[in-house]
Amino acid sequence: MVELNRAVAVAMASGPAAGLGLVDALRDEPALANYHLLPAVRGDLLEKLGRHAEARVEFERAASLTRNLRERQLMQARATACAQLATG
Repeated sequence: MVELNRAVAVAMASGPAAGLGLVDALRDEPALANYHLLPAVRGDLLEKLGRHAEARVEFERAASLTRNLRERQLMQARATACAQLATG
């Protein structure tokens, strides 16, 4: 989780592409396999890069992993918004 926080900080300082590279390196980390914030952060960075179709998939994954209803609703809303942007 520390590395995920670091990736967010790098993205804030150096841009979403720099943060995305660090997040992508964490995708195979067993401890984060079912952690909803990994796809949520990845979705956020992809969205900022204009990669809306990929972001939608990540937000949907994050929604499926969280047990918190409000977080699930937020992730689903972001997925819907990305889907609309991806289709024009």
